[in-house]
Amino acid sequence: MGMPLEFDSPVLKGFNFKGGMVIRPEFLGMLFGLSIYTAAFISETVRSGIISVSKGQREASQALGLKSSFVMRLIIIPQALRVIIPPLTSQYLNLTKNSSLGIAIGYADLVHGFGGISLNQTGRAIEIMLIVMLTYLSISLTISLFMNIYNKSVQFKGNA
Repeated sequence: MGMPLEFDSPVLKGFNFKGGMVIRPEFLGMLFGLSIYTAAFISETVRSGIISVSKGQREASQALGLKSSFVMRLIIIPQALRVIIPPLTSQYLNLTKNSSLGIAIGYADLVHGFGGISLNQTGRAIEIMLIVMLTYLSISLTISLFMNIYNKSVQFKGNA
């Protein structure tokens, strides 16, 4: 039933390494750039969500004798999630869009080769690009769907 999953470690043979995995510099640049860029926005979103919970909530829970770890886990975070989830959804969708842009720029040879080969071989470059666009659309809609479901689960359910 297919090939087994194997991990290949690089081994020094002569003056070069054999085996292992090759990571292209373009991929590393895109990975580090998107990670740092998105982490900054997400950390600011989480920080602002935690700060949005009123100071009285923390003081009241400490007055009841709760430890600070319990205060954060049981009082602050559940209330902050209601503020954090909507902009966090936007950041996840932004990450998806930025990664597609990074691939188009960092791997221009792949994108042009993809379009050029499909145009020369089949003459249907538009259909193939449409498939790629629909793939990104389905990824974005899936992220949005799951985040909206999660957002509904953490919303305040009033007395009405």
